[in-house]
Amino acid sequence: MFQELFTPTVQYVIELVGIVVFAISGALLAVRKNFDLFGMAVLAEVTGLGGGLFRDLVIGATPAAFDDLGYFLMPLIATALVFVLHPEVERINRAVNIFDAAGLGLFCVTGTTKAHEYGLGLTSSAVLGLATAVGGGMMRDIMANEVPSILRWDRDMYAVPAMVGAAMTALLMRFGALDFVTSTLAAATAFTTRLLAIRYRWRAPRAWNRRSTRTEEKATAQ
Repeated sequence: MFQELFTPTVQYVIELVGIVVFAISGALLAVRKNFDLFGMAVLAEVTGLGGGLFRDLVIGATPAAFDDLGYFLMPLIATALVFVLHPEVERINRAVNIFDAAGLGLFCVTGTTKAHEYGLGLTSSAVLGLATAVGGGMMRDIMANEVPSILRWDRDMYAVPAMVGAAMTALLMRFGALDFVTSTLAAATAFTTRLLAIRYRWRAPRAWNRRSTRTEEKATAQ
C-alpha cells in the first residue's frame, strides 16, 4: 500500500525535499544557539531524519537513512546552505514554513501507511504517523535544551495538523478508500491546517481556570 500511493521516484524526491526543509529548521536553530558547524550538522540530521528513524525502529524496518545514502546526505547539504547563507535563509522564513508544512502533511500520511503496512493497528499506525511528522522537531528542541515547540502553548499549532492528517489516513484505510487521491487529500488537509494555524495564530487550549493565570497577569503587568 505504501509503495502504491506514489511512484517510487516521486515518493523519493518528495521525501528528500521534506527532509531538507526539516533539516534547515534544525540548522537554523543551531545558528541561533551559537552552535559550531558540527552542532549544526547534528541538529540538521536529527530534525530531518529523527521522526522516520523512530518509526522504523518501532516497526522493525531498516531505517531509510541507513539503507540509502541520499537520506543521510540531504541534512548535510541543508547544513552547508545554512552555514553559508543563514541570513538569507532567515529572510525567506515564510517560504521555509510553507515547505515545512508540506513536509508535515506528507510525513504524517506516509508514516501512517508504512506503519500499517508492517502490521500495526489503525490507532497505532496513526500515532506513528504523528511521530514521523513531529518526532524530529521534538528531538531537535530537546538536544538544543528547549521545551519542544509542540508542547508550548505560545506556539502556533503544529502537532494538531499532523494528528488530523494521520487520523484521516487511518480512517481511509479502515474503509478501504486510501488511494493516491485520498492520501493526497489527507496530506493537503494537514498542510492547509498548519498554514491556517500560522496565518491566524491558532493555538491549542490550555487547562480551564488555571491557577497560574493570575501569576502570569502580574508578571505581564510588571
